Amino acid sequence: MNEPDRRWNVGLVGRELLRSAYLGDDALAQLDAFADFRFFESDLESSWDKPPEASPHDLDELKVFVTDLDALIVCHGSPRITAEVMDRAPHLKLIGELEGDRFAQRIDVEEASRRGVAVVDTTHGSSYPVAEWALGLTLVGLNNAGSLFRRLISGEEIFASRAEREADPVYRYGELTGKRVGLIGCGYIGRRLIELLRPFQVDLYVHDPYVPNEIADIYDLTLTSLEQVLTGCDVVICLVPLTPGTKGLLGRKELGMLRSGAVLVNVSRGAVIDTSALIDRLREGDVIACLDVFDPEPIPADSPVRSMHNVFLTPHIAGVTAAGRMRFFSLMVDEIERVFRGHRTRHDLSPRVVANRTGTPPDS
Repeated sequence: MNEPDRRWNVGLVGRELLRSAYLGDDALAQLDAFADFRFFESDLESSWDKPPEASPHDLDELKVFVTDLDALIVCHGSPRITAEVMDRAPHLKLIGELEGDRFAQRIDVEEASRRGVAVVDTTHGSSYPVAEWALGLTLVGLNNAGSLFRRLISGEEIFASRAEREADPVYRYGELTGKRVGLIGCGYIGRRLIELLRPFQVDLYVHDPYVPNEIADIYDLTLTSLEQVLTGCDVVICLVPLTPGTKGLLGRKELGMLRSGAVLVNVSRGAVIDTSALIDRLREGDVIACLDVFDPEPIPADSPVRSMHNVFLTPHIAGVTAAGRMRFFSLMVDEIERVFRGHRTRHDLSPRVVANRTGTPPDS
């Protein structure tokens, strides 16, 4: 509903940390142009598979807070926004999940949908740096830069002659331009990565049963099977979320499909790849892995993967940036303003989206 003549009331529920770490001045100024903003401190514990538990007192205070809100933002520490809470917010038009709850433990999405309340999720604010790091790891892997770095700092002389350099596999395969790149998953991270890959004129193959066929035409790529991505690509980049359906997605059989000389990049979750099978495949020495994530984390001190020359490791840092934290809120303000102006939201958290993220088959 377009209501430009009335200021909105917007509230944020969560931990005190949100004020300093998430709320940027520019986004607050943008929000102030059309809304009055206030904060409700709450510090409940929650996890991906367990909703936060709020006491009757917590809920009573929250009900008072939401009474006149038009938009409610929740984040770490917030109670679950249930039908009981929504009953006390008759003007509510939007509920937004700011960060860290991909599976809607803090929002009853079904109930909000039934009431016609839009639900959005801006957790993908961290997708921007993850896409950049996926590109960076791809370049590192194609040049096996992890091995070169290890050898350099150990004092080893590298490529003493031109013949030695030309005998190295990286000499033949070390450029990204024109390569065939396979993406496992094509959500927010994947689509941003596609834009970053454009200057390299790569041939893109994507496995993602949840994306519409129109994506292939929009981004000029080939939608295909997991097997085709694994067997036919020079670089395979894993981008899927960890769900019951993706845990162990790449096991011994799948990793065995990787072509000799392939680069495997994982910036999703470590448990998407079977660790034992991965280590065995890397021991064969003919593929290179660049991993921002691993299972378990932190990587055990005695894990063979720490010393392998065909492995480059970073400690699950791809999505953790100061700009990324501020982006969660700026994207949320954009969404609130779209609704205020009478436009459609971009980042819906619908029952269908939740089903996809939890691994429900796409046709069910």
